[in-house]
Amino acid sequence: MTLYAVVLAIIVLTLLTVSLARVSKVKTKADYLVAGRSLPAFVLVFTLLSSWIGSGSLLGGAENAYKHGFAALWQGGGGWAGLALIYFIAPRARKFAQFTIPDLLEARYNQTARVLGVIAVLFTYTAITSYQFIGGGDILHLIFPGNITAVQGRWVIAAFVILFTAIAGMSSVAYMDVAIGLLTTFTMIAALPVLIHQAGGWSAVHVALPATHFQVLGDFTLIQGLELFLPTCLLMLGNQSMYQKFFSAKSEADATKAVGGWIVGTVILESIIVAIAVVGSALFPTGDVHDHPREILAYTGLHGLHGSPILMLLGALLVGAIFAKIISTANNYLFSPSTNLVNDIFVRYLKPEAGNKQILLVSRLMVIALGGWALYQALHTESVLKKSLYAYTIYSAALTPVILAAFYWKRATAWAAVASIGTGTFVTVFWDSDFIHTRLPRIVSERDAIFPALIASLLCLVIVSFATPRPSEEKLRPFLEG
Repeated sequence: MTLYAVVLAIIVLTLLTVSLARVSKVKTKADYLVAGRSLPAFVLVFTLLSSWIGSGSLLGGAENAYKHGFAALWQGGGGWAGLALIYFIAPRARKFAQFTIPDLLEARYNQTARVLGVIAVLFTYTAITSYQFIGGGDILHLIFPGNITAVQGRWVIAAFVILFTAIAGMSSVAYMDVAIGLLTTFTMIAALPVLIHQAGGWSAVHVALPATHFQVLGDFTLIQGLELFLPTCLLMLGNQSMYQKFFSAKSEADATKAVGGWIVGTVILESIIVAIAVVGSALFPTGDVHDHPREILAYTGLHGLHGSPILMLLGALLVGAIFAKIISTANNYLFSPSTNLVNDIFVRYLKPEAGNKQILLVSRLMVIALGGWALYQALHTESVLKKSLYAYTIYSAALTPVILAAFYWKRATAWAAVASIGTGTFVTVFWDSDFIHTRLPRIVSERDAIFPALIASLLCLVIVSFATPRPSEEKLRPFLEG
């Protein structure tokens, strides 16, 4: 395991070097929160790609692919559909050019929408960060099984992520993502054909697996497919981390160009992740990974690429790329809610006169505090797939409808947004409660929360909008022009 340890050490040192190199450039609130609005399209592509593809794809999506085959792409496909629509949203978001989604919610709606937006983001993003810690801990345990348990690994990953994120904020996160994105893209593209060869060719993979692994729906029902598709699509459309990257762009043109590269990169990488997991299920149908299928990608890198020094190096790079991708996604989703607490609570309500030095100090303290909360969740969660769908659903139901309405529906009103955000969050959080399970038929209560939460949120948005006065032209102008 020395080779794997060396690769991980090089990755960690590289990321730390990138973070430290950006510290001197962080002098103001805008530098820390949105990289001084200076990110070019090339950097935006990789930071968007790295923030989107993390443990949800590398663990949850891969687990789905190991069990169900290419039908797991219903989850990734939701993101692709969202991306196609984002192409038209990106320039409007950059033109608005604030710091966070709650900034947008207050400007378009009111202060109550802003506060509820902060709550929804905190629930969602710390949950997403928590399962990155789980994924990183799994990899450390796989590489050092006699020295680090999976739980101890979560502590180690949390420490890395909190340190990297706190150092230089968005600038640190974005430029680390360039290095990680390049490593991951080229390593996975190189690894897939080699693994297919190791499995005896594509025909051998077909023979080894059920026919449903290669069908559009596989062994899913259409409803199950949509339960994977919708939360991912709607999270993509309203994702604060994504909008924050658009706010960080040099220009509206850079934001639009970045989405094109992001679409191509996401389709390629998510398809390769699923394909590697499917090949891995043919190579390793039994054993430890059968009981822990979320580890299939790292397990395949450790045990599927061997026989020569070059293959072993490729395996080590694949494991290292997965590890780095998880770190990157954790950085993005830990950094984003910390900006909410600083910008939307501390500066907005507690100390509006705070200077840049004080804001930077509080920002770093918030990263540490939220990192601790995410670690607590990681220590009390086992299913990455279930946790990811829970996180996606909160955001999809609570925030995405009102964010899209802000840009595209003039009739949406402030109190409709408040009702929509509050209802979407409430239904998602309490859907798994004993109250629901004991009072609703099992066929209903066992469904994912996305349909009831989204329907309730949309009904509130539409009904309350028509029951309350239209918003003023002044409110609408920054969102509906251009």
